[in-house]
Formats: sequence, C-alpha cells, structure tokens
Amino acid sequence: METVWSVVGILLCLVTLPGTIELAFLTPSGAMPRRLQTSPPESRRLLNICVVVPAHNEEKGIGGCVSALLACATGGNEVAVVVIADNCSDATAGQARLAGARVLVRNDGQRRGKGYALDHAFSILLPENHDAFLIVDADTGVEANFILATAELFGRGAEALQCRYLASNPGESVRSRLMHVAWLAFNVLRLRGRDYCGLSVGILGNGFGLARQTLEKIPFDADSIAEDLEYHLRLVRAGRRVRFCEATTVWSDVPAQGEMAAGQRARWEGGRFRMIREQTPGLAAEVLKGNLRLLEPLLELLLLPLAFHVFLLLVLLSVPTAVAGFFALTGLLVVMLHVAVALWVGKAGWSDVLALLAAPFYIVWKLTLGRQLLKSASSGAAWVRTERKD
Repeated sequence: METVWSVVGILLCLVTLPGTIELAFLTPSGAMPRRLQTSPPESRRLLNICVVVPAHNEEKGIGGCVSALLACATGGNEVAVVVIADNCSDATAGQARLAGARVLVRNDGQRRGKGYALDHAFSILLPENHDAFLIVDADTGVEANFILATAELFGRGAEALQCRYLASNPGESVRSRLMHVAWLAFNVLRLRGRDYCGLSVGILGNGFGLARQTLEKIPFDADSIAEDLEYHLRLVRAGRRVRFCEATTVWSDVPAQGEMAAGQRARWEGGRFRMIREQTPGLAAEVLKGNLRLLEPLLELLLLPLAFHVFLLLVLLSVPTAVAGFFALTGLLVVMLHVAVALWVGKAGWSDVLALLAAPFYIVWKLTLGRQLLKSASSGAAWVRTERKD
C-alpha cells in the first residue's frame, strides 16, 4: 500500500503543480497597482471600428444589445454594429435591423457554432475599410466607454485586446454569486497579472478585439467549442499579444438554474479539457526546444478549473506522505490567497465573501457533471447554445 500511495501522490502532484505555479505567479503580479494610460486628444488617430455580434436565436435580447452598443460614446471614431444571424429560426435578424444594426444572415446546418459564424463575418468585413473589430455576445451589456477605451488601446498599437468580462446577475442565486467570484479571478486578476508582466492575457470569448492586421495574418478559423482558447493559442504561437483593456467592462448573465448552468459549464470546461488534450503535447515540445514565450500559456492551459483543482488538492492532502501533504497545503494556501486577492481587486462585497461558504457544495455539483464534460471534450462535440431565461 505504501507504494500505491506514493504513486498516487506523485501523479496528483504532477497534475496540480502547473496550476499551483500559475496561480502563485499571477496572484502577486495581478495585485500590483497600475495607472491606466491615455493619449492626449490631439495625438489620437480616429479609427473605423466594427462591432461584430454573433447571434443564434436571440430575438428577445438582440435589440437591447445593439441599442447599448450604438449608445456608446464614440469620441469621433467611426463605428458600425454588425449582427451575424447564424442559423436562426426566429426573428433575430429583423429585431437587429430594427435596433439599427447591419445584419449578415448565415445558414449552414453542418458547420454550426460561434467560430464558424465569426469566420464567415470576417470573410465579408475584412475587405472593407475597418481598422479593428470588437466581438460581443448577443446577451451582453457594455459600459458606456466601451468604444472609447478599446479605440484608445488600438490607437496605441494593440494587436488584440480583451476587456473586463463580469457577470451581470451575481445576486440571482448562490451559484451565480460563486460564478461572479470565479470570474473576478479568471477574468480580471489573472489578466491583470499577465498584462503587468508583458504577457498575452488571453481571449474570453466576449468583449475581445482584433486589429485588422492580426486577422489578416491569423484568420479566425477556430472551429472547436472552445474557439476563444484555440484562437488565442494560435495568436501566441504567431508572436502576437492580447492586451488587457481594464478601462471598460462587458457583462452577461451567468445561468443561475441547475440545468442551464450545467449545460454551460459542461460546454466551457469540456472544450477546455479538449484543448488540454490536443494542445499540451505541441506546446510542451516547443517549450522544451527553447520557446519560453509559450511557457505561461502552457501553465495556464494545464491549470484546471478551480473546483477541480481544489478537489485534487484535497485528495492529495489525504495521501499519507509528508511530500504529498506539503504540496497539497501549499497549493490550497495559494488558491485561498488567489481568491482573496481577486475579491480585493474586484472590489467585492460581503455577499461575495459569504458565498464562499457554499463552495464545497459547488465543487460537489461540478463533480456530478463528469459525463457531460466528457461528451463536450470529445473532438466531435457539437456547439450547443446556452439557454437563456425569459
């Protein structure tokens, strides 16, 4: 049994070590103070910005999203809002036009998903005179300075950017509150840490932007259900950097009900597990050959969702060896510090802190999604739209 425990401990250490290193690296760098840079008005170059909104059966919310985008301050920049009505069977296209958007209709029953929709849109829009593209989901709210802040960063030479992306409904349930806390860590603190260190911050799938030159060099033909992660790895491999646009925020609802939440988590995290399986060997080989620029993206890829990371650390803590106990306690302390700093950086309230008391139940719930995760992690997994509440 001693040999068995030793083998189990070694395996768990190997699985959790990359994530622990990643969190230990990004937590202090993400907490560092910084001053948002702005250019004097006379030096700013006005841009032609195209906001692209992929939409599949979003007739109830697309009008509000388009209206919010058109209401943003532009600062003299030229702005167009384009909705891709992708395989819609409702009035999404009509509602988008009524709200003031240009609409591209796409119908392809075989090639379904956000990646295909964006690739189709860019094939039409790139030949036009747009300097940069912003991608916003159809159920999204945006801050009034969304165009100004992103144009500022593009004007200073950003090749790609990612805005703060937060939950709009943290108070709807304990689950949505915990998701809000998780997003403060995943969508804010870690991005701050990478940006502070001069690294590419990543793409979160909503509220990101791509310069024209970037899309011309690296076409958006990612076709997995984790198209944002897949495309970001392509950008990093090509030497491109995604900057963090901390000056503005986009929001969308996180599913608060069990069935909807389970579907979304299974799709997101199953897609991530697929990327781990497909991308890790290549990234590791390039790092071993001396391409150290890919080391942090590799560590980030190997960092499991926090619920699974914590569960494995707790299992490791139960292994009766001194080394296993040391690794487990160190990893758990790093996670606790990471969450605490995320709450501080995100200016969280007591409701967020108290919601952490339910974290053990949330971890158990995540573990029940195993079958759905495996299905979403398969190479042939189909994209499925997350159901919206009425």
